Amino acid sequence: MKLKDIKVLGGSELRQREAELRKELFTIRIQKQVGQLENPVRARTVRKELARVLTVAKAQSASN
Repeated sequence: MKLKDIKVLGGSELRQREAELRKELFTIRIQKQVGQLENPVRARTVRKELARVLTVAKAQSASN
């Protein structure tokens, strides 16, 4: 997701997206350890998107 798309999300949607990304990152880490990871670049993109979601969530909570 782009930053502008993330900024539109509400608080509950951000928490839901954060949970999804954390689960996906966990799955990617397990696949990497087992040697079944097909797209190693996906881990980087998931980490960056998670950081974006957390940044927007913190900014929204600070403004309220």
